[in-house]
Amino acid sequence: MGLVYADIQLTNEDDLAFYRRGWASETELRRITTRALVDSGALDLVITEEVQRQLDLPILGTRMVSLADETILDVDIVGPVEVRFANRSTTVRALVLPGADHVLLGAIPLEGLDVFIDPAGERLVVNPKSPDTPMSPIKEVRLSI
Repeated sequence: MGLVYADIQLTNEDDLAFYRRGWASETELRRITTRALVDSGALDLVITEEVQRQLDLPILGTRMVSLADETILDVDIVGPVEVRFANRSTTVRALVLPGADHVLLGAIPLEGLDVFIDPAGERLVVNPKSPDTPMSPIKEVRLSI
């Protein structure tokens, strides 16, 4: 299997909240479309410093991360950011990886989008069991009184 990339749209979720309340126009939404490396072995959405700057995403905290070469880094957590692919969207926080040259789409946003990696086609596809809207598996919850 080769590397899988997908074109995704990233939007500053705070801007979307203002837009939904009528406090901002659609032209004021900070959003970008970018090509992301799809990596089911990673957990988070990882963005570049340039993407953080373009979307003006605030720093929410920091997190230690372990890179593939076992380097440990302390990186900024930013967000929230809406991720869109095809007819799907999900909202997540993102990690800003200093020196990164591309966006990485990890397992958490992949689950939120309800998409799959098609290894043979080397592409990202929406869940064929729920082609019109994302589906989330939830265990039954019962309240005990």
